[in-house]
This record gives sequence, structure tokens and C-alpha cells, in this order.
Amino acid sequence: MRIDAIDAAILEQLQREGRMPNAELAERVGLSPSACHRRVRALEAGGAIDRYVALVNAEAVGRGLTVITLVTLENQRRETMEAFERAVAEVSEVMDCWLMTGAEDYILRILVPDARGYERLHRERLSGLPGVARLVSNIAMRRVFNRTALPVR
Repeated sequence: MRIDAIDAAILEQLQREGRMPNAELAERVGLSPSACHRRVRALEAGGAIDRYVALVNAEAVGRGLTVITLVTLENQRRETMEAFERAVAEVSEVMDCWLMTGAEDYILRILVPDARGYERLHRERLSGLPGVARLVSNIAMRRVFNRTALPVR
């Protein structure tokens, strides 16, 4: 999908405030409301807008500890990787799972209430995931910044 300057402006505004009324969005990007609505629908249909979500504050809902876990599998056979990916997707505390190049096979971003919560999750779920040979966990001390908006220009 080709993104022009107006589409980029629409995407920037919606990334800042996804619930913005169409009339306000149209005014901010210099379009009529109907033209703006058509462009937003085209961005949705073309896949540039994946979905709309509310960003929940993890600390406010009792998930204040972020743990980055490096996962090494026993092997890199397709069946092993697929089994791991299916199983880890069922662990609700795992917010991100990335297949990696390099020394580790996967990197997980995990949100838990506290260190005891992570210990319990590690013992009861993570260490039993299919194909896991090694887990290395890193506790984040403080978030320096977090971006949710992609640069689109």
C-alpha cells in the first residue's frame, strides 16, 4: 500500500489519539470529513491500520514488573519451534515473543505483579514449555520510554 503525505498525517494523528472523532481528524489533516473517512477506511482495508486498542497502564492493573526472558531451545527443528510458539502464545503474561537470530532462539517480554509472580510463572509454566533448554531472565529496573507510534513519514 502506498502512503502519501495525507495518509501519513492521518496515521500520525490516529496513533496519538485513536478515538478522535472523524470531524476533528479531518480538520487536523486538512480534509473534508467525508474524504477523511474514505481515506481512513482505505488505510484499514489496505492493512496500514491493523486494529484499534486501548493502551492499559500495566502498573495500574497490578503488572508492574517487566521481565525480558531469553529462550534457547533444545534444537531448531520446525516441530520444536512450532510447538514452543503454540504453547508460549497461551501464556497470558507473555506480551511479546520474538523469533531471533543469534545466540538465543526467542526473546519474551513478560509482565507480572512482582518477583514472586515471575518465580511462580517460571516454575509452573515457562520452564515446562516444549523444547526449552535454557531460560535467561532479566528484570527491567525502570522504563526509560515506550513508543507506540510508528514513524510513517
